Amino acid sequence: MTGHFRLRRLFPALMLAGLLFMPGQSRAASWLEMNTWLTGPRYDGALPACDAALGWIASRFSAKESQYWNSSLQIVNFDRVRETAFRPWASGTIPRRFCSAKALVSDGRWRQVNFSIVEDGGDIGATWGVEFCVVGLDRNWAYNPGCRAARH
Repeated sequence: MTGHFRLRRLFPALMLAGLLFMPGQSRAASWLEMNTWLTGPRYDGALPACDAALGWIASRFSAKESQYWNSSLQIVNFDRVRETAFRPWASGTIPRRFCSAKALVSDGRWRQVNFSIVEDGGDIGATWGVEFCVVGLDRNWAYNPGCRAARH
């Protein structure tokens, strides 16, 4: 078999492979790409509004206070919920919606809550996730000083 004949037989397969892997319209990564073969960031930026995370924050705050700090503090209410930034970094980074709110804690004090909703940041990257910090109650200093690291 000559080289020219092999190239003629291989050419259609190469063209098909090129079309399959050619970058096209931007779309979110498929389940297969997210879990086995992520070829690159394909985020769609479809994140819920800030209000969607409030129940999750209240639940996680209560669990964290009880489990790690032997405290019965809970978030009783939220007020002045607002978005502070959306995708503030470079375009190729993971989309995040940064928010802030005032939270009434069961000790009777209103405290600032800084949080972000992160695309593919939930359990095993299957859904959006939330990172949050309650000012004055960041006991392990993860977002120190004063929860500033939880803001954009």
